[in-house]
Amino acid sequence: MASQTLREARKYEEMAEAQIPQEARPAFHLSPRAGWMNDPNGFSWYQGMYHMFYQYHPYSSYWGPMHWGHAVSRDLLHWEYLPAALAPDMPYDKDGCFSGSALELADGRQMLMYTGVLHEPQPDGSFHEIQTQCIALGDGRDYEKLPENPVLTEKALPEGGSRYDFRDPKAWLGEDGRYYCVAGNCTGDKDGQILLYSSADGLHWQYEKILAKNNGRFGRMWECPDFFELDGKHVLLTSPQDMLPRG
Repeated sequence: MASQTLREARKYEEMAEAQIPQEARPAFHLSPRAGWMNDPNGFSWYQGMYHMFYQYHPYSSYWGPMHWGHAVSRDLLHWEYLPAALAPDMPYDKDGCFSGSALELADGRQMLMYTGVLHEPQPDGSFHEIQTQCIALGDGRDYEKLPENPVLTEKALPEGGSRYDFRDPKAWLGEDGRYYCVAGNCTGDKDGQILLYSSADGLHWQYEKILAKNNGRFGRMWECPDFFELDGKHVLLTSPQDMLPRG
């Protein structure tokens, strides 16, 4: 059952969408149903449709507590909005449902894997973001968060890994029938690394290894990783933070 927070977001976006004239939207590019959008998430094929989720704050045109917006398409040109898929409505993600990915499980359910954010107050009045990996399961329209969430916490980090910079899981089904995901992380002294995890069922995850380390070469924290095979080679993509120009 959808939480009150998600029901309110869905009601608001439906009302706000009705006030946006069609000619105000781009002809090709997917725009938010209402409010703010940033990172695309969970781009996937499920039940005969392309699904696109996105970081979303429906209540304003500015960054805010992140939801997941949702749209579907048959041709990648014409998009239909569906109700918001995720809202920050649980203790472990009450300050944002951050970036992640989506895939279909063996039982036919669509899995959304995302980063939950919780603000941890500090003595000086500031806060740190505790980041964990969470899962929601659904039918392509409505999703329920796992009671066992979060499925990956600081306990699944290698020695020295920061629990404040642990995000953006990209999950896939391996040729061996196991599920895998990579996530961005950094060490306590701000050096980026990509972590590899595995699961037999897509729901219960375990740490495998550090897939790649920055070693001070490219920026600091590494975000939004992707890992895939192409023409017989494995390709790792990531977005380095604070990578300053030289010369």
